[in-house]
Amino acid sequence: MWTSNTLAKKITLTLTLLVIARFGIFLPIPGIDHDAFSNSISKNTLVNFLNTFSGGGFSTIGIFALGIVPYINASLVIQLLTKIIPELEKLQKEEGESGRQKITQFTRYLSVAWAIIQSIGICLWIKPYVFYWNINFIIDIIISLTTGSIIIMWFSEVITEKGIGNGASLLIFQNIISGIPQNIKNSISVDKVLIINKILILCPLFIAMLVITILVQEGIRKITIVSARQLVKNNNIDPQSYLPLKLNQGGVMPIVFASASMALPNYLKSVIPNSNIQRLLDLFISNSLFYLIAYGVLIVVFSYFYSSIVLNTEDLTSNLKKMGASIPDVRPGEETKQYLKRTINRLTFLGAIFLYLVALVPSLIAQVTQINTFRGLGATSLLILVGVAIDTAKQIQTYVISEQYESMMK
Repeated sequence: MWTSNTLAKKITLTLTLLVIARFGIFLPIPGIDHDAFSNSISKNTLVNFLNTFSGGGFSTIGIFALGIVPYINASLVIQLLTKIIPELEKLQKEEGESGRQKITQFTRYLSVAWAIIQSIGICLWIKPYVFYWNINFIIDIIISLTTGSIIIMWFSEVITEKGIGNGASLLIFQNIISGIPQNIKNSISVDKVLIINKILILCPLFIAMLVITILVQEGIRKITIVSARQLVKNNNIDPQSYLPLKLNQGGVMPIVFASASMALPNYLKSVIPNSNIQRLLDLFISNSLFYLIAYGVLIVVFSYFYSSIVLNTEDLTSNLKKMGASIPDVRPGEETKQYLKRTINRLTFLGAIFLYLVALVPSLIAQVTQINTFRGLGATSLLILVGVAIDTAKQIQTYVISEQYESMMK
């Protein structure tokens, strides 16, 4: 039975773990010239992108610098492998809870391996800023960063199981939120008149961005379905009986992959001395025409890719058949499969265009109003913030309704 006391305990546990995770980012690993390192990577676009998910961890190189990133990477890899390897797909679909627990265990092992690999990469990356470079320092930093990543992974699982909301999503949510005050501070002038003018401009723009993002996140296409039992009983189609297909099946992942890909040219330009290659990379940097085209194409490609992973038209068709349901005016079997495939492809393209527009909004605002506040709060961040906030609010609402229902039953 859900009680107000139980809900309060869940919220308290969640907030406590989030606060501890935040403090851990600022516990610096000794032996590094942190000031010199922070100054050298302040304009590195790839590091700034990674900092979005680590809450600045890649700039501070603290105990929890890796954050939830290795766990997220491992989860994505396992999702891909589940669709490719029949044995993993069987574990997920046919073996119930025990199968899902095994997949979770595989994800944990892969997270640890990924954390070790990233720790080694960071260790080599910060070598110029280390006071005493030796084997002991290498082992210490690998153990410290990997252990920190394991602790964060454990926090996320505890929050998911015993707290409120999805642990991994809330940790990313917290990291994004933590960067907003500094971003606003950097973009607002000391002049009081300018501050008031910017606030008057920013508030409606921010609300408009939120509305567009919510429409993208929550938009669905309702495909009416009808069962044979329903037709025999009253010969009517129930409008409440439908198959919901989301406008944005891939969620935030298409923008995450596209943004990461578009951050690479800037990073490669800083490490490759060849002038010809640098001129070529300049075409795909900042808000140039080639950058915008490539960014849009990548969002569309990754949207279709992730949609194919999330939704399987053969499974949908098979499930409808098992339920004894069908789509009006569409024959069961191959025709239903093709109909669903066409519908999903159209929705995916439309969702990708919406994602692209959301991704362009911060840059357009900066170009028109000369206000850079939203540059740090890009489409990736905004989609994550909106999605996590909606999911967490729904879960709290479910707990409250359950409590009221239990009280009524008494």
